[in-house]
Amino acid sequence: MDAKESRLPNGIRVASAALPHVQSVAMGVFVGVGGRYEPKSISGVSHFIEHLLFKGTRTLTAGDISRAIEGRGGYFNAFTQEDLTCYFAKVACNHAWKVLGILCDMTINPRFARDDIEKERSVILEEMMMYRDRPDQVVNESLNELLWPDHELGRPLVGNEETIAAMRRSDIVEFKARRYVTGNTLFAFAGRVEHDACVERVAALTGRLGGAPAPRCAPVKDGMPQGRAVLQKKKVEQTQMALGFRIFGRHDPRRYAMKVLSVVLGENMSSRLFQVVREKHGLAYSVSSSFTLFAETGAIVICAGLERAHGGRALALIAREVRRLKDDLVGPRELARAREYILGQLRLSLETPSSQMMWIGENLVSYGRNITAEEAADAVRAVTARDVQALAREFLSGARMSLSVVSPELEAGDEPRLLKILKAI
Repeated sequence: MDAKESRLPNGIRVASAALPHVQSVAMGVFVGVGGRYEPKSISGVSHFIEHLLFKGTRTLTAGDISRAIEGRGGYFNAFTQEDLTCYFAKVACNHAWKVLGILCDMTINPRFARDDIEKERSVILEEMMMYRDRPDQVVNESLNELLWPDHELGRPLVGNEETIAAMRRSDIVEFKARRYVTGNTLFAFAGRVEHDACVERVAALTGRLGGAPAPRCAPVKDGMPQGRAVLQKKKVEQTQMALGFRIFGRHDPRRYAMKVLSVVLGENMSSRLFQVVREKHGLAYSVSSSFTLFAETGAIVICAGLERAHGGRALALIAREVRRLKDDLVGPRELARAREYILGQLRLSLETPSSQMMWIGENLVSYGRNITAEEAADAVRAVTARDVQALAREFLSGARMSLSVVSPELEAGDEPRLLKILKAI
């Protein structure tokens, strides 16, 4: 996938991938800001702003926006992460510039009407209650707090009741003005487009914006306490567990080996955890692993949903499989399967204009350059069994571990009992 990139005089970047065989254009406005850029007093403001940008601009109502895009057969949406917010759309190529103008208007000229703020405040509070009814969400939010205590990464992206209830219009306007700046804004396109035309259109729509550097966020301090657990009792049918280990950040070249490790451990139905915990012993419906990377830190997480009575036994099996990664080299056939799985998923993930646009945008925001699929594939092919074992030995230890549990029943001895199992990793 070849992508071209340009930078406007005011600092905004424009990137595109030409796909002349398609009839559509996917586009996204990527802003390098999110939950980890927020002061504690206004936690959740990035997500709040994402909601509000769909409520209208100085010249367009929310209905005008949706009719203009959906009335042309397109779709649009947005998401907020810890260090990235994205507004994206896909439309037939003959309507691309009209939709681009709307996305620019949304992100540059939001009206932030007081009645809209009150409505969305209520919507977000309802969203929080929805998440509270999802034990998998609760257990992962609690795990994040353990992994990154007293840091923005440990807070829920939606904020909390106190900060959302107290959020003032001036807080929202000021945060938007200070954080949505040209130095951290990128426009990405993929589809039936020409790069020069993309640059010209973005420049015409944003050229009047003054240049401003990208804001900074507080780094994660080394030595944050680990080896801790939090157990919560809730009215749920199933116990949810999340076991996390702090790891390196996204710029570490070992991220490809960590991907292989995670696939071997629990990312698909042929993984060790799935085969042992579910298929062989029938202790859980869901059991999996995944990992997340930020600029200077990250985590690999193992999740399981199971009956409370099976918790200790399942955790012991999980600990045993983690220990195996440290003690024994992954066999050549299993390693080859894991690498081929990653390579196949990579190919499948880039089949559409939308996925290619997201790949370009997220790479440029996160890494400052477009990492080609070929480069990523070569790095995956280069991973060895010793690379995987070295990562397991360095990062998958009881001392680096944090455990979060949500269960319908808890007993006084549950926490020390579960921690004792995990300390043996």
